[in-house]
Amino acid sequence: MPLVKKTDYEYPKWLFNGHLQTIFPSLFRDTHPLSFERERITTSDGDFLDLDWLRNSSQKLVIISHGLEGNSKRPYMSGMARHFFTNGFDVLNWNFRGCSEEPNNTPIFYHSGATYDLDTIVNHAMVDYDHVYLIGFSLGGNLTLKYLGEKRKRSPKIKKAVAISVPLHLESACIKISTGENIIYANRFLKTLKEKVIKKALKFPDEIPTGLLRKIKTLQDFDDHYTGPLHGFKDAHDYYEQNSSLYFLENIIVPSLILNAQNDPFLSDRCFPISVGRKLDHVWMDFPKYGGHVGFSPRKKEDIYWSEKRAFEFITGDQ
Repeated sequence: MPLVKKTDYEYPKWLFNGHLQTIFPSLFRDTHPLSFERERITTSDGDFLDLDWLRNSSQKLVIISHGLEGNSKRPYMSGMARHFFTNGFDVLNWNFRGCSEEPNNTPIFYHSGATYDLDTIVNHAMVDYDHVYLIGFSLGGNLTLKYLGEKRKRSPKIKKAVAISVPLHLESACIKISTGENIIYANRFLKTLKEKVIKKALKFPDEIPTGLLRKIKTLQDFDDHYTGPLHGFKDAHDYYEQNSSLYFLENIIVPSLILNAQNDPFLSDRCFPISVGRKLDHVWMDFPKYGGHVGFSPRKKEDIYWSEKRAFEFITGDQ
């Protein structure tokens, strides 16, 4: 029954709600530049993925996956990478298709369940390592958990995983982020997603009709007209149901931690499946009251972000 009943996260008192705890670190976190080494690899379908490495000549590798419309160098990615790197790990931050400031080569984008790309990354990266650990934020957390719960061949080198601010149930989370005051987040995502569609349509006009864009008012609309059909799903509902990591948790045998704040404006009630967690042997669930979405700011500016401390504690601990 690996539910964490008590958490030790204490938020800065002036970040007094979930919105501030989400927005402040996203916009104002100061992360010093890291000397990433860029590598580009080719996928089996002729596309490419851009990887950013930090190397310590370690036998332990952490692979970190970003969130919706993120990239390998977002503050939360750099912060997590820095913490593990300074503690002796090699680190790989990777970019989903079309997220490394260059359009990808195929009509498809990335999506919440595109585990074929994570599998490509793991198989490429793990060769020189004895121990591999996976960390995912938001969409990348869903991707990570689904990957670990799928019926597929995975390397025994994968030892543990951490998923932070995870929309475990995609459809209800999508409704939550598109409702009331949360719509400011959805509109921000929609803006960049629509821009990508317009750019990609120049290269693939037959596969990507831009005329549909005028119908897109919500993220669910976007997934209904673009994400779903482009990636082989009937519609948004079919896409959500086939890719929600909630449905894959019971098959996970790699020790994994889910870290979701209860005041996360992106997450619905179904993203806190306590009754499911009580039945699982390998998935820990830590649901602190505060933290926002990919937030968890420290009380003192110079301190490590709590999510980074918690992830490191779990990966290096005895769980």
